[in-house]
Amino acid sequence: MKTQVTKKKSNLFLKVAKDYSPWLLGLPAILCILICSWQPMIRGIILSFCDLTGYEATGFVGFENYKAVLGDYLFVKCLVNTFEYLFWSLIIGFIPPIAIAFMINELIHGKKVFRFITYLPSLVSIVAISLIWTTVFRPGQNGVANAILTKMGLPMLSWFEDSKLTIPLIILSSTWQGMGSTALMFFASLQSVNGELYEAALIDGAGICRRIWHVTLPQIRGMVLLMFVQQIIAVFQIMVQPLKMTGGGPMNESMTLCLQSYYYAFRDFQIEKSLAMGVITALILLVLTGFYHVLNKKLSD
Repeated sequence: MKTQVTKKKSNLFLKVAKDYSPWLLGLPAILCILICSWQPMIRGIILSFCDLTGYEATGFVGFENYKAVLGDYLFVKCLVNTFEYLFWSLIIGFIPPIAIAFMINELIHGKKVFRFITYLPSLVSIVAISLIWTTVFRPGQNGVANAILTKMGLPMLSWFEDSKLTIPLIILSSTWQGMGSTALMFFASLQSVNGELYEAALIDGAGICRRIWHVTLPQIRGMVLLMFVQQIIAVFQIMVQPLKMTGGGPMNESMTLCLQSYYYAFRDFQIEKSLAMGVITALILLVLTGFYHVLNKKLSD
């Protein structure tokens, strides 16, 4: 048994020694991932079980930091808000990119122009997008949206000061920025659909809706599921938009898990609670990702 293990190790080393050039090319990226991603992540997980003075551990406290986070009423509020973000992101942000990809795919002329126009908002930074939409939905007469409503003879709205509108408006701004790149991903997936399937559907007398439902969507199902999971992950990581637009208000109605983790660290200086909140968020995402893999496997069978 030991001889077989030794042979496998020696064969592995021989293969690496023989094809050392790819390993040398990939070494900087591997070191960068280990030093800049894995090392801080592992250190953060370890420190989340410790009592901290600054960023230095002063003692092991077990799950006390996690109990403090889970016992904080803001955690439940942030979790509920995050799922509300997810709900509105699936309504506002998931269907439009698919629809835009279908429209670009059906164009005969000007595909490149429309692809560029669609992708253009993705080039703008999140902070700039947040400031733009804050100006648009500013309460009072100085807001662009309220100015338009006044010209139309309609009453002004409080926008971000209204707890019922805060999360949908933040999702709207995020969708406007990220919709282009997502639409192009769907568009690229549409290019791989076999044209003979469309021709067969046309011969059978299928209209555009039936072609989309019975031909296109089954062919790009993998991409749809992938974008679905990526959107869930992005929603659980949302922080900059509520930070810049509302600060988590009004009355914590737009607070998210990542934003509360940020406040724990840089406003309240409770680093251990921030690290515990980050680990809890990562575990939630891990469960959702596992659910995606199970669902994808069932649909593939």
